[in-house]
Amino acid sequence: MTKHISIIGSGFSALSASCYLAKDGYDVTVFEKNETIGGRCRQFKKEGFTFDIGPSWYWMPDIFDKFFADFGKKTSDFYALDKLDPAYQIFFKDEIITIGDTLEKIGKEFDRIEPGSSVALKKFIDKAATNYDIAINKVVLKPGISPFELVTPETAMRVDQFFKTISGEVRKNFKNSKLISTLEFPVLFLGAKPSKTPSFYNFMNFADFGLGTWHPRGGMYEIIKAMETVAVDLGVKILTENSIDKINVDNGTATSIVSNGIEYKSDIVLSGADYHHSETLLDKKYRQYSEDYWNKKTFAPSSLLFYVGFDKKLKNILHHNLFFDTSFETHAEEIYDNPKWPSDPLFYMNFPSVTDESMAPANCETGFFLIPIAPGIEDTEELRLQYFDLIISRFENLTHQDIKNNIIFKESFCVKDFIKDYNSYKGNAYGMANTLSQTAFLRPKLKSKKVNNLYFTGQLTVPGPGVPPALISGKLAAELIKKHHSN
Repeated sequence: MTKHISIIGSGFSALSASCYLAKDGYDVTVFEKNETIGGRCRQFKKEGFTFDIGPSWYWMPDIFDKFFADFGKKTSDFYALDKLDPAYQIFFKDEIITIGDTLEKIGKEFDRIEPGSSVALKKFIDKAATNYDIAINKVVLKPGISPFELVTPETAMRVDQFFKTISGEVRKNFKNSKLISTLEFPVLFLGAKPSKTPSFYNFMNFADFGLGTWHPRGGMYEIIKAMETVAVDLGVKILTENSIDKINVDNGTATSIVSNGIEYKSDIVLSGADYHHSETLLDKKYRQYSEDYWNKKTFAPSSLLFYVGFDKKLKNILHHNLFFDTSFETHAEEIYDNPKWPSDPLFYMNFPSVTDESMAPANCETGFFLIPIAPGIEDTEELRLQYFDLIISRFENLTHQDIKNNIIFKESFCVKDFIKDYNSYKGNAYGMANTLSQTAFLRPKLKSKKVNNLYFTGQLTVPGPGVPPALISGKLAAELIKKHHSN
């Protein structure tokens, strides 16, 4: 007898799970609260400009390849990929570091900054490559049930790397502060300070320097559209503008969900929505984790985002641009240690129209700006405008051009919007950080321990934050459901 599965949310993890479950013969319905699918990876279009609202970095192309291959497809069946060269540039006060598309090019840039440092870089990336292979092919494919999942012959030889930090590892091998910041940057995708992230996670450096930075033509939303095609072809039903009011439990078993006042009977419920929010849909006695539990966890940053249309092509920019002309350490402290609006923030600017002319009208530029901020802090229109003016002024100074009078429009997105659109805990943007105490089996579980037939997927559970991990999370949840509920 075919089992009916209701999936809450339509982000990467939820869509991933829907595809695997439908392939295994389940009757799957996806419920999305917003008008369009994609979760945090939605798209915004205005006056001929196209913006990816959320994720903007395409890293770990092998993970996307593996996902589509599981359904007899290739990424090229759905979208074209361009490898960026240069991948990105980092603006410091007095210098720009440019990251090329090969380790050889990056090594030359390191030697320019710190003569001889390419030798240390090669050793560092070789180690990161080995860790990447172990992480992607062994560790992250486990469902986070037991600490023994982390015990393999490979990890046993590297147990010390779980108790050392990225920050310590980088500083042991490199002395130049700019190179240190460059190498610590990728772990920010994991949501924690480099000084709190186990050194094993330097596999993110291989994802960066070894595998490169890519752009799907048309934007990151092309991935969501591709996953939707796979899901629908497999028989998945997707209902948008269907927010979930309640998960019903009878005798300790999830039996249905209520969406827009309508009850949908379900043999199994899988939530890809925010984990904390998902548990508030349950009666209190069925929740696994208390408010105190969530409040004590280290969450990845929130973000202040701007989507800006310019009426001219801008100078001295690449597709991806990082602005590290202020203190990395101070900004990190103002996110994690003493949460407040940053005094002098680092920020990121993405101009996809540099690579992809379809993202903006002719002779115009599409700009996506991001300032990492602490989750849960005050969010007002006045603060948003204050920080927009701050980063635009710094951008003009560092790139030697005037752009304020070339802005056609700007839209913003911040803490309040993350809460409203995604029910995000404290308005966080990237989930729960991958610190040592929040890794693998120490993260919130894929399967509820209090409610039968209730499962979770996404960035607050295993493997963690990021688009590729979200794809894997969906697969892990689907495999766990299949294990417990084989047709």
